[in-house]
Amino acid sequence: MIGVLAFHGGFAEHISTLRKAGFESCEVRSVQDLSGLSGLIIPGGESTVIWKFLEKTGLGEALRVAKFPIYGTCAGMIVLAKDKLGLIDISVERNAYGRQVASFITDLEIVGRILPVGHFIRAPKITRVGEGVEVLASHDGVPVFVRQGNIWASSFHPELSAETSIHEMIFS
Repeated sequence: MIGVLAFHGGFAEHISTLRKAGFESCEVRSVQDLSGLSGLIIPGGESTVIWKFLEKTGLGEALRVAKFPIYGTCAGMIVLAKDKLGLIDISVERNAYGRQVASFITDLEIVGRILPVGHFIRAPKITRVGEGVEVLASHDGVPVFVRQGNIWASSFHPELSAETSIHEMIFS
């Protein structure tokens, strides 16, 4: 069962993508909802709102000790980064790709495959990649999809494409 943090942001789209990929999924809003999960997604949305919710509910502390894969997209990536939860050794700049009107879609090469998954919407930019962080995809020379151990993060929203490869790669 893959959980999706579901109080704000694009959680419904992630749940739809997970189901399309053949995964069972559930909405997560409390520490108790983490029980029995084999993975978790922190979707895009507003990172400050997500961060405050994680602190208030105790989910942030619970995620710091979780052993299952955790994937953060866009604002979820910001929350996973070094200066917030500290689960992945990256630094990010919020809204670095521009305002809403500057949003764009692009194909990305991920593990040797060209995938139509690069939906960048007020996306954060990875400005520093720490030791032990694997860069899985870049756009214009800037990392946009990274992994460190069981923590995965992307600047883009693959759940907005028809493609399920990213979710399959992380949770299979």
